[in-house]
Amino acid sequence: MTKSLLYIGNDLQINSFTATYISFFSKMLRKEGYKVKTASTRSNKALRLIEMLGLIVRYHKTTDIVLIDTYGAMNFYYAYLVAKTCQAYKVDYIPILHGGNLPERLSANKKYSQSLFGKAKINIAPSEFLYNIFKAEGFHNTKIIPNAIQMENYPFKKREDFQPKLLWVRRFQKRYNPVMALEVLLLLKKDYPNAKLCMVGPDKDGTMKTCKKFAAKHQLDIEFPGKLKKKTWAKLSKDYDFFINTTNIDNTPISVIEAMSLGLAVVSTNVGGMPVLIKNNDDGILVPVNNAQDMAAEIDKLIKHPEKAQSLTENARKKVENFAWEKVKADWNRVLNS
Repeated sequence: MTKSLLYIGNDLQINSFTATYISFFSKMLRKEGYKVKTASTRSNKALRLIEMLGLIVRYHKTTDIVLIDTYGAMNFYYAYLVAKTCQAYKVDYIPILHGGNLPERLSANKKYSQSLFGKAKINIAPSEFLYNIFKAEGFHNTKIIPNAIQMENYPFKKREDFQPKLLWVRRFQKRYNPVMALEVLLLLKKDYPNAKLCMVGPDKDGTMKTCKKFAAKHQLDIEFPGKLKKKTWAKLSKDYDFFINTTNIDNTPISVIEAMSLGLAVVSTNVGGMPVLIKNNDDGILVPVNNAQDMAAEIDKLIKHPEKAQSLTENARKKVENFAWEKVKADWNRVLNS
């Protein structure tokens, strides 16, 4: 029998948000034969919450499972209220865990966390990092299913020669430390005058303005194309050799997985789930948080030793084959039909 799912998450399509997992995952679930209703596309927070809760009230009798995209910031409270509504109507729900700041939320809101995660059918962690933290907090109803990508949309480009052509893909937000990307470029410019940087993503909190000011002050030629569709930035990536992830807080970001698939050499800060996703010096490079000097030095080393960079990118591509939807979907089918 076909299962009916409600998928609750942030499905906003406006410029201040990046494409969220819900848009990809709901499409894939429909292809698997599930009936899927999603919410919400509303930008107004109050209306978004009303639509999310209203969907459960309206369709609880015909819904088998509610999927809840769960983050550690404001969204945590949406997830909590959605879960309480599911509990009231005795509907099974599955939080899908995202966001590197969820561990802090578990510590700060123990009572809410117990109610949200403790009563779930199962919690789905995309990485060992979050899985271990949830298990340590006593949430044994947790399972790892990696964030999936469609590999064919992120074709591997073999690079023989690595130049200081840097790509950064993220939302412009303080926690992702985009200014560090400019500092890295500034340091590389001393030895590589032709070094370039492209920063893809929408602005969330005014940080893009800070970056543009920094670029103007130091006369850095940086591209800010704004939010791009995933296929567009995948195509753009052919013009770049390095993917830099400068964040101060993280889980296992989809953009890094996509970059590994595309054959970009990934250099990331060593935070949150990054050391679980990337094995340092094997399929990527990890550097201390907020350390532009170390990141620039590691990029410099890889430019001078392209055979090392090539080895990293080939190993990274092999690793992310485990994130292919064709592999991951079997785990989801088991969970949804158990």
